[in-house]
Amino acid sequence: MKFLDWFHSNYANVSSEPIKGQWGLLHITVLVLVIAFIVASSILLKSKDRKTKRIVLWVMVGILLIFGIARRIANFTKNGFGGVQDVLHTLLPRPGCAISCWLIIISVIADKKFLYNITVILGMISAVIFFAYPGVGFNHSILLFENVYSIVTHAVILSACVCFITYGFAKFEYENILKDGICFLCVALYVVIEMFVLKIEPDPFYFMAGNDVEEILGMAHNLYVVLYVIFMAVYINAYYLISKFCKKKKA
Repeated sequence: MKFLDWFHSNYANVSSEPIKGQWGLLHITVLVLVIAFIVASSILLKSKDRKTKRIVLWVMVGILLIFGIARRIANFTKNGFGGVQDVLHTLLPRPGCAISCWLIIISVIADKKFLYNITVILGMISAVIFFAYPGVGFNHSILLFENVYSIVTHAVILSACVCFITYGFAKFEYENILKDGICFLCVALYVVIEMFVLKIEPDPFYFMAGNDVEEILGMAHNLYVVLYVIFMAVYINAYYLISKFCKKKKA
């Protein structure tokens, strides 16, 4: 196998056959390692200061930056630059998991509570859906760069989002929900821009007609949208409700 074939993920030039790797040995091993890291680091850093905890977060950011830059180099060297839309398609975060990666990076750099909160809300659901039934990463007999990228980035997303909570950086409080809501609307605005203005991603968060989730559930789009809105409202509110309950119980 040539390095460029691996780096460019040229499956046609490599004897890597498609497989159903969901809940196989590699999938379970990665998930166990992620959980072990979250639990171990949360316990070990429980009594450490904020600066020490942020060092661990910076390591996660470094991993995301290395893989994010490498993937863009791989795409540019494989496909060229093309037009402006092609460049934006490669440079900007498009699907929900890629947006979550950028949110993690921005959150750690800015070190603002409302950014941590929204990153947890959006990143957690992306990571959980991936590890519940991954459609990429574990789907080839040989792990090429694209597979490694998907596995590592989703592992970091899940680790970072949980650690934001266990390390004490994300704090969901109803009295500060306005800031969180404004941040959420900014992300929503970006999603609208990338879909309808830049046209670089058709459906980052699976709410348009004919998306994979809708087809799996086998329901009409109107009903799907209603359930989607209800689910997101309950899901987002759960963070603030559980946090409030924990505070009352602790008091």
